[in-house]
Formats: sequence, C-alpha cells, structure tokens
Amino acid sequence: MRSHLLFALVLASLPWVVHAAGDPVAGRAAFAKCASCHAVGPSARGGFGPQLTNVIGRKAGSTSDFKYSPAMASAGFIWTEDKLRAFLKAPSDVVPGNKMRFWGIGSDKQIDDILAYLRSVEQR
Repeated sequence: MRSHLLFALVLASLPWVVHAAGDPVAGRAAFAKCASCHAVGPSARGGFGPQLTNVIGRKAGSTSDFKYSPAMASAGFIWTEDKLRAFLKAPSDVVPGNKMRFWGIGSDKQIDDILAYLRSVEQR
C-alpha cells in the first residue's frame, strides 16, 4: 500500500500529468471570449489577434501573419503552458506594453480548460 502511495505521488509530480488538466470541450466554449480576435485550427490566420494554433512551444511574437506590438515582438520567450496560464490571467503583467485589450481570466478552471482546448487543436 505504501509503495502505491509513493508511486501516485511521483506520478502527480510529473509534468505530463499536469498537462492532462482541463476539459477541451469546456475550453472550446470558454475560448469563445478569445475567438473574436484569435483563430485556431488548420485554416487559422492572424486577424485582429495572432492565430493560436500550436501556440504552446512557439516563440512569443513570432507568427508571420500578424503585426505584433514592439513589446510582444521583443518578449523573447517561448509560450509554455505556465507562461500562457499567467498571460491569460494578467496579460499586462507578463508582457507589459502588449496591445491585447483583455483584462484576463480570473478562473483557474477556465484557463485549464482553454489550455486543454488549445492542446486539442494543435497540428503536428
């Protein structure tokens, strides 16, 4: 029994377990507040905001079909789930001077769901 508990604790600390959080179906609904500016999927293109297909693992401010603010273009980081989570919560705290006009999402559950949705539409 003790070894099962230890095994469960070790599994819980692995990064891939964290990535299993969130509901992509609920995330698609929550993404509606993002969809007026951002697109995802095979035909996604930049519009009022950059397209977000494969955003996880992509360098900030790097798509060629969107004109980024100087702040985002020079951000110099890769979008990890942790960085996206922080940005979705408080965009101006993560990239001061970015031009996204969005105050943030206060619900950690909604953020987890949106991240799950973004993972579900990634193209390989």
